[in-house]
Amino acid sequence: MVSLPHPYVLHAAVSAPCLCCRKGKDQFDNLEKHTQWGIDVLEKYIKFVKERTEIELSYAKQLRNLSKKYQPKKNSKEEEEYRYTSTRAFLATLNEMNDYAGQHEVISENMTSLITGELTRYVQELKQERKSHFHDGRKAQQHIETCWKQLEASKRRFERDCKEADRAQQYFEKMDADINVTKADVEKARQQAQLRHQMAEDSKAEYSSTLQKFNSEQHEHYYTHIPNIFQKIQEMEERRIVRIGESMKTFAEVDRQVIPIIGKCLDEITKAAEAVDHKNDSQMVIEAFKSGFEPPGDIDFEDFTQPMKRTVSESSLSNSRGDGKSEPKFGSKSKGKLWPFIKKNKGAGPEDFSNLPPEQRRKKLQQKVDELNRDIQKEMDQRDALTKMKDVYIKNPQMGDAASVDHRLAELGQNIEKLRLEVQKFEGWLAEVEGRLPARTEQSRRQSGVYEAQNPSGVNSCAQDRESSPDGSYTEEQSQETEMKVPATDFDDEFDDEEPLPTIGTCKALYTFEGQNEGTISVAEGEMLYVIEEDKGDGWTRIRRNEDEEGYVPTSYVEVYLDKNAKDVHKPLQKISE
Repeated sequence: MVSLPHPYVLHAAVSAPCLCCRKGKDQFDNLEKHTQWGIDVLEKYIKFVKERTEIELSYAKQLRNLSKKYQPKKNSKEEEEYRYTSTRAFLATLNEMNDYAGQHEVISENMTSLITGELTRYVQELKQERKSHFHDGRKAQQHIETCWKQLEASKRRFERDCKEADRAQQYFEKMDADINVTKADVEKARQQAQLRHQMAEDSKAEYSSTLQKFNSEQHEHYYTHIPNIFQKIQEMEERRIVRIGESMKTFAEVDRQVIPIIGKCLDEITKAAEAVDHKNDSQMVIEAFKSGFEPPGDIDFEDFTQPMKRTVSESSLSNSRGDGKSEPKFGSKSKGKLWPFIKKNKGAGPEDFSNLPPEQRRKKLQQKVDELNRDIQKEMDQRDALTKMKDVYIKNPQMGDAASVDHRLAELGQNIEKLRLEVQKFEGWLAEVEGRLPARTEQSRRQSGVYEAQNPSGVNSCAQDRESSPDGSYTEEQSQETEMKVPATDFDDEFDDEEPLPTIGTCKALYTFEGQNEGTISVAEGEMLYVIEEDKGDGWTRIRRNEDEEGYVPTSYVEVYLDKNAKDVHKPLQKISE
């Protein structure tokens, strides 16, 4: 603050009041510049806080968008992946980051309301107060300057009248000493001198009165008015300084208030990370993908030194014809492919999920049963609601016609009955998979209502009639009770003698493949083989090693060289009617 000069300095001499006025004016100019600088500092701080709030909002928005971006989509495969502890921890991190972003929004809101808004209003009030104080100071300055001008005018008039009176007195004395001047002229000069003396006395009295008044006004100005104005300006400036200090303290407190909540968010992220269980996740993967297949048995020794037909054990990797014609034949001697290669359907799988491994099939059937039960519950809830509505209509006919809901109730009843039949059908399949019931016979299959809906071809029937045994392995339905047997006929001989598919190119094995499933063939790295059927989109290519050995290998394991001159030989498998 600019200190007020000592009153004695300001009033050292009445003879130089204009100098004092100029000094007082200089002090007002200095104070005006300083207070304006203080307001500029306050506005700069407001702008700083405002930009900080914008940064906090932008940061919170980016965090929310980031969290939303990596949230799993509903009803998608990605949502199923969040059952693992590691992905659940990641999901918890995303949720906590959303809450973390909310705290930055709180910081922005509190700074806006407690600092930016309050200081903006205070600056407006401060400007008005400052304007008022300097207006009063300028008004007091103008008043003292006006009094000074009046004093100067009175003093000049008194001085002029004194000089005029002195000249009149000298003229009178000259006229009175001159003997040639008439008595009348002397009297006239005497009266003029007296008049001038009187005017000088009046000017003296007026000047004395004006001087006393000015001294009083000057005393009030420098000892009362100006000090009061300076004191108000000083108090105003000190309030500004205190206010900006409090705002800076609030600035820190707003951040400090959210620290515990942010710390809690971070603690939750840590807690979720510590809950990650690698053993549990591994077990879930095992449960999700285990097939239920039994490992293949040992391969029997094939003695080529004996003059007998080549026989292969049940778990052999190659496919050859049996000794007799008692077993069903689904193709030529090189077409004895079994699950999962016997039915290459690019569309939806069979209704009973027989194309899946036992464990996966059980899970799918259980999911289907649960889904149907939920549908039944929904239909029953609708039926109950309509039944209550019908009762209300019967009791209060004015509310509606009870017969109007009969048609809908009948539809719901039919839907429920259909769903229950579906549940029974899938529960039967589920019981077979779980080993609670024996394998279904042809008669039970017909009773389930599925047989007619399925493709009657031999290929599809082979895939669908393959059931899971109680031990969890897939076996051909070859029981002696009601098995689907194809008797040895001339048709079989003709079918068996069908020419094999011609080759459409060659291929080179890029890697060694151990064909452990029936229908596949083992190949060694670098081995050259014949291609008899291209990849149909399922990832498998059918190849032949010699006249008796053919099967499927993964397309990615071989490099295929197709013969451009070869004709289209992708003939479908021959179907055998039941």
